[in-house]
Amino acid sequence: MKKVIITTALILTSGFAAAKSMPEQGGFKGPIKNAQTTVAQALNAKDDTPVQITGNITHSLGDEKYQFTDGANTIVIEIDHEDWRGVDVTPNDRVTITGSVDKDMLEDATVDVKRVVIAG
Repeated sequence: MKKVIITTALILTSGFAAAKSMPEQGGFKGPIKNAQTTVAQALNAKDDTPVQITGNITHSLGDEKYQFTDGANTIVIEIDHEDWRGVDVTPNDRVTITGSVDKDMLEDATVDVKRVVIAG
């Protein structure tokens, strides 16, 4: 019985390790219909409005929040660790962020980012 439990545990942990080493899955990387494409539009959009904006992440604000600019305006964006999908970015890299506007009654609009892609 002890061998069965140990064997099962080894099989399960090796499966998890293999899943973590697999590359990210692909998907459509084109424009999103009716998405806001500038920071100014995102700042004035309603909650949950889709956005796809190209610009630069200028610095980290901590707690998965970053300052983002499209060259004309700035906005705070939130990128969960898993949504980076292995992309490394510096302030000099132009990126396209895809996500949705998060608007609270008491705070300025932010963008909840679901994808970061180096702009090319």
